[in-house]
Amino acid sequence: MKIVVFGASGGTGRALVEQARAAGHHVTAVVRAPGDLADAVVADIFDPPSLIPLLTGNDAVLSALGPRGRTATSVCSTAVAGIIEAMAGAGVRRIVAISAQPVLRGGAGEPWWHRLTTRPLLRTIYRHVYRDLERMERTLSASDTDWTVLRPPYLTDDPPVGRYRTAMDANVPGWSLARSDLARAMLDALDHPATIRRALGVGPN
Repeated sequence: MKIVVFGASGGTGRALVEQARAAGHHVTAVVRAPGDLADAVVADIFDPPSLIPLLTGNDAVLSALGPRGRTATSVCSTAVAGIIEAMAGAGVRRIVAISAQPVLRGGAGEPWWHRLTTRPLLRTIYRHVYRDLERMERTLSASDTDWTVLRPPYLTDDPPVGRYRTAMDANVPGWSLARSDLARAMLDALDHPATIRRALGVGPN
């Protein structure tokens, strides 16, 4: 496939680019500033018309974008809204994006004690981050794209385990997940029709 990766200079983005190329995909890595990543394209993710030529002729978009700090208020929602607009202009339908485990307010799939203790604490401390991701998910859901959202727990730079678990419309119990394993889950979801227009919890196996 011909894939465009946004947020390619981050930990998950770098793993996505590496794994996708190793799998034989043609990858366009997009970064915000020169020097963030070798062989990458610098683009303004908040300028949808400028993204249309970049997306034209590609099969899918992978968004590894994430908020900058816990006080970020609109980075992901604004960027993904612009990407969706550019996708429409370029004739691209498939997008896989990263959200976060606590965005699922009901906490389906989690232990009861986690829903009653850890979840409320996380949602209080990182309220701006999760509100941004909630807006991003609503934007995707309202679009006519073939979207998939993955909701991981805390991400680490640990070596990949090589395995992960997913759950449709529910979370997977677990404190953390290696970014490389999340990247693998995103690439696997890309070719999985059952994941289209669904949110998946993803966690350690």
